Amino acid sequence: MNRQEHYSRGVIAIIAASVIWGTTGTAATFAPEVSALAIGAFAMGVGGILLVINALGELVRDRALLLRHRRSLLLGGLSVAIYPLAFYSSMRLSGVAVGTVISIASAPLFTVMLEWLISKKRISRRWGLSFVVGAAGIVLLTLGQRPPATTVTHSLLPYLGVGLGLVAGLSYAAYSWVARHLIEQRVGSKSAMAGMFGLAAMLLLPTLAITGHNLFATPTHAGVALYMAFIPMFIGYLCFSYGLRYIAASTATLITLLEPVVAVVLAVVIVGEWLSLSGWLGIPLIMLSLLLQALRRPAEGPVATQ
Repeated sequence: MNRQEHYSRGVIAIIAASVIWGTTGTAATFAPEVSALAIGAFAMGVGGILLVINALGELVRDRALLLRHRRSLLLGGLSVAIYPLAFYSSMRLSGVAVGTVISIASAPLFTVMLEWLISKKRISRRWGLSFVVGAAGIVLLTLGQRPPATTVTHSLLPYLGVGLGLVAGLSYAAYSWVARHLIEQRVGSKSAMAGMFGLAAMLLLPTLAITGHNLFATPTHAGVALYMAFIPMFIGYLCFSYGLRYIAASTATLITLLEPVVAVVLAVVIVGEWLSLSGWLGIPLIMLSLLLQALRRPAEGPVATQ
């Protein structure tokens, strides 16, 4: 398989992950009585356990490499633990569309800053153009939507939601960069993702003793919790880790700009959030940003084949 085919596989895997992740905000609205912290902790915690079980053999094989890069692994695990708490809280305070848009749209910028500052990777013109086009689309999406009446819209809480969205974007960028860094050090992609998520699970699951009292109080609550853990967190991150074998973290997080498009459409169609014409105009700009990345000739090739 040549480099272009590897790159295309990576892009398709990241797109699949983005579509799956785009359903999380809408799914969470079916359990409004459950704390956003509980949903995030359960989904990422159980998802982390599933990833560890799935990659147990690879983790044993790569244990020496993981221990050698334990600082990076710890940074990744902490970032994974922070992400769902900030992400789901942001959506609860600012609405599904705004919370998802801010969290995901800020990640590519944070990621490329990490790659530039730490990995000394050059920022390409095509990436810059893709980011500008995608960011313009995200701005139009944000300005073009209005949260439903049930969303908190008074005082400073929506702005706190935006701030938490930026925290989520930074933590997402951090663990994406760590995952790619570990893979570049010859750690298997499954091992890298499972190692970080396993550490995060150890931090997140104990918090359910405080926040998860009604997580399984009704069949709907239980269904939402299990869906979040098995589909977006487990299946989604399997796709994401596979994609990171073949493309850079900055490219991967740029492609995940597709996630807020899915989230916004579902928020409008299912949740009842409102989107103006300017918001709908933002969607083709984001798609153009994705196209600029998907059709380019890749400079990066596969760094792991596990």
